[in-house]
Amino acid sequence: MHRRGVGAGAIAKKKLAEARYKERGNVLAEDQIVQMSKQIETFKSHLEEFASKHKQEIRKNSQFRVQFQEMCATIGVDPLASGKGFWSEMLGVGDFYYELGVQIIEVCLALKHRNGGLITLDELHQRVLKGRGKYAQDVSQDDLVRAIKKLKAMGNGFGMIPVGGSYLVQSVPAELNMDHTVVLQLAEKKGYVTVSEIKEHLKWERERSCHVLDHLLKEGLAWLDSQAAGEPQYWLPALFSEISSRDVTPDEANQMTP
Repeated sequence: MHRRGVGAGAIAKKKLAEARYKERGNVLAEDQIVQMSKQIETFKSHLEEFASKHKQEIRKNSQFRVQFQEMCATIGVDPLASGKGFWSEMLGVGDFYYELGVQIIEVCLALKHRNGGLITLDELHQRVLKGRGKYAQDVSQDDLVRAIKKLKAMGNGFGMIPVGGSYLVQSVPAELNMDHTVVLQLAEKKGYVTVSEIKEHLKWERERSCHVLDHLLKEGLAWLDSQAAGEPQYWLPALFSEISSRDVTPDEANQMTP
């Protein structure tokens, strides 16, 4: 016996049902998009009203400013996206982060002779606060991170390297890859690292370890203590608390290199 085929009418009926389901799905999707757009516009309107009402707190209180930035992020609003426009003109945040960026650059340039262009976020924060004076607008580490991201977007060598739950701020256009980053992270606790420590903890060959350390020396990001007991130590001045706590002259820096 021959199996009876599906009739043309049934096929057409099935296709028609599928088309209707698809059309209905598109209508529902469009309705959802419209509703979401309305909700976002309403939230944005409320956010603008909130910002207008609390602009003094946003300017002066760093914690309040962080929370406001987080609210903005939920609807894709970036108050720092432009130096002009509603947010910048009303809140003055464009000028605030521009001025903060200038202060960050000034601190990094002043210390470059001793740290080679690497500084912990903690030290940068302390020095920026000190330079601003006790009566100036409060600045948080979150403010610094946002300002540094804006500087990074300008392509002038600024960047951040995660180390020990915080960051190292890089202010020079040195080429640092993942090998350099993990060595910096390894040196974070003591402020220095040796070839043996890299081989032991990272399981690298000596040639790879030396190549990374030589690059850090070449870029001025590390100092070599060839007189250390046992084997030479590669110091990262940005991580060395004793050095970071005082000003070091170029002559002092030269004494730590062979």
